[in-house]
Amino acid sequence: MNKPLVVVVLGPTASGKTSLGIEIAERFSGEIVSADSMQIYENMDIATAKPSAEELTRVKHHLIGFVPMGADFSVAKYKEKAIAAIDDILSRGKLPVVVGGTGFYVDTLIKNTEFFDYENTDIREKLEARCEQEGIEVLFDELKNIDPKTADRLHINDTKRILRALEVYHLTGQTISRQAEMSHLTESKYRWCLIGLRAQDRQYLYDRINRRVDIMLEEGLLKEAESFFDSEISKTAAQAIGYKELKPYIDGFVSLEEATEKLKMETRRYAKRQLTWFRRNAGINWLDIDLYTADELIDKACSIVENER
Repeated sequence: MNKPLVVVVLGPTASGKTSLGIEIAERFSGEIVSADSMQIYENMDIATAKPSAEELTRVKHHLIGFVPMGADFSVAKYKEKAIAAIDDILSRGKLPVVVGGTGFYVDTLIKNTEFFDYENTDIREKLEARCEQEGIEVLFDELKNIDPKTADRLHINDTKRILRALEVYHLTGQTISRQAEMSHLTESKYRWCLIGLRAQDRQYLYDRINRRVDIMLEEGLLKEAESFFDSEISKTAAQAIGYKELKPYIDGFVSLEEATEKLKMETRRYAKRQLTWFRRNAGINWLDIDLYTADELIDKACSIVENER
């Protein structure tokens, strides 16, 4: 018996994942399951480039804006809810279309990662205290020595996952990368059709990112950022790009132009990290957004899906 098909549209920010995912879902009677670690939060709309009200009415979306900003959210919780959404969509005879740029979320699904429920408050608090006193750089160097595989896939600013990797090691004596290898022993119950968006000319993507930031500001990003900092924010939500870069302007330390350039730069860097992450995955059908018109991209993507059905 064939496994049920699940389509995944992945790629860097501003590459057009949202619109392509909707087109695929409309053509094949599908529904969207978000794989974005920041779009899960309530009221974080403009900065996270959530689908517009019009897009949300065109196709049913799952896992968008359902977590309060003050709540932490783990990749294990994401997998649980995403699998439930996928199974629900399939049970109604529709095609699940996973759309997002959070590589860890996507990999967790396609590799069927199993999570070990190891947690120790005392160890975590000691690590957090060390982080405040010594700096994340010291702990990141420590992780490089203990678990170079995990350190290699993490950014030095990803404090939460760096501390989590050290916590697991100190609690179990086993690296989190080794546990990840063990967690992938069971195959997924789905067939995955992976469609990736990228640009042959990196500057083309960067120009799209710069334009998107300008549009976000026109749509009210600054007001959303002010509201963000007036709210209770979890450590997870605080990692979102689009708010902290504007904080110096809100506090009167830099000009809006300087803050905007900082936001554009950080978004471009994030896009580069996303592409680096996704390149490690085999089996992605890559489409170059700078080589085709929007209609051509849709036709090519739908042809890929049709061939997998």
